[in-house]
Amino acid sequence: MAKRLFIGGLPFSTTDAQLEEKFSQFGKVVSCQIIKDRYSGQSKGFAFVEMENDKEADEAIEKLNGTQIEERKIVVNVARPREERPRLDTRGRTRGPRSY
Repeated sequence: MAKRLFIGGLPFSTTDAQLEEKFSQFGKVVSCQIIKDRYSGQSKGFAFVEMENDKEADEAIEKLNGTQIEERKIVVNVARPREERPRLDTRGRTRGPRSY
């Protein structure tokens, strides 16, 4: 079963390919996605990596958590499930049925 990992503290210059290469040392990487700002395209400094095997993912966590990439200490752990957040309108208010 695949395990999804959260990687935080990444340098903004890190690419998906670099991250995938780093994690593929420990096993098969199913997917790798650096999260970017929707408007500027700039990295937000964190990513998600999905590894095919739980044992390999655990080894990657053990070996890479606390290591450095370009002088920045990274955090690697199991990703938590995504929380549902309310949708907002353009004024920052939650969307919902209109009340008249």
